[in-house]
Formats: sequence, C-alpha cells, structure tokens
Amino acid sequence: MSSPHQSVPPAKSSHTATAGSDTGSVSAPRVIRIPRLAFLGVFVLLMCVFFAFVGWPAGLWWLLLIPVLVGVWVWRTQTTVSESGLDLRTMFGSRHLDWSQLKGVRIPKRGYVRADLIDGTEVKLPAVSYDRVRDLAAASHGRIPDPYAVPAQDKPASAKKDETAAQDTAQQREATDDGATDTADNGEKGSAE
Repeated sequence: MSSPHQSVPPAKSSHTATAGSDTGSVSAPRVIRIPRLAFLGVFVLLMCVFFAFVGWPAGLWWLLLIPVLVGVWVWRTQTTVSESGLDLRTMFGSRHLDWSQLKGVRIPKRGYVRADLIDGTEVKLPAVSYDRVRDLAAASHGRIPDPYAVPAQDKPASAKKDETAAQDTAQQREATDDGATDTADNGEKGSAE
C-alpha cells in the first residue's frame, strides 16, 4: 500500500556530485590524533589544580597553566598521512617527511612509533602508538606494511602439518586400495583357470 508521504530523493544541487563521477585516485589525508577523550583527563587535572589555586590564588596562579598546556598538547599533536608523505605536528613545531625519505618504521615497547629515515636518523611519529600502527599502515596504501597481516602465501606450521598428514593418509588409502584390487584380480584368475 502506497502512502502520499513517501520519501523522495533530494533534488540535484550545485554541491552534490554528479552520478558516476569519480573524485580521482587521490585519497583524502588521514589524520591520526591523540584521542579526544584525553580532554576529559585535562578537565580532571583542571579541577585538581583549581582547588589548590582557590586556597592561595596569589601564589598558585601558575598551576592553572598546567592544564592549559596539556590541553594544547592534546589539541596540536597529530600525524597526517597523505599521498605526498607524512606531516608531523607537535606542540611546538611541525615537519614534513616525503615517502622517498622513509626507510621503515620501528615499534618501541613504549612511546610513539619511530620512522627510520634513509639518512640514518629516526623521527617520532606523534600520536602514533602501538595500537595505531594498523591505521598508519592502512592510510599509507602499502607504503608502510602492516606488521600484523599474515602473508597470503604462507600458511601456519600447523596447517602445513595437517595438509601433509592428509596427503599421506590419501596415499596410504590409494596403496591399500590398489593392493586389494590386485588380490581380487588374482583370485578371479585362479578361479577362472
């Protein structure tokens, strides 16, 4: 049953893409930031500092700068992955790395992932920790390999053992079936004579 108030697709406008249009092969840059939930921690820090400030405003006014600085750090720290390379932004500066400068990445036990450069130096990738390496690899479109991916041609050792055991069992069955057929053929020959 049809209703006169069914939804109708929106009319074409100047800011909508035409049907079948391609935006090109260049993908949008991917920004890896410190999670915005960290601002909750900044708020808690502000409350802790505020109570001390209220106790002696003239002497502890500088404590209010600590949550402000931490908030600016959370806001500015990021790594942008684009077709042209990596844009690294920290609290006090920024740097651009071309893909041609990058030799590989190193994942330390603690801290941010580090980029190994061709000139032998190493650069921290701001906001890219161990748990964000997969995002970095996906955004790089294969320029940085995913360290967690299992290669397609390699099978785990247990799968290889199972496969060889299955092949051995199949060969033993074929050998047993061939032996049973030979015995049956010999028996028929003996009764025919």
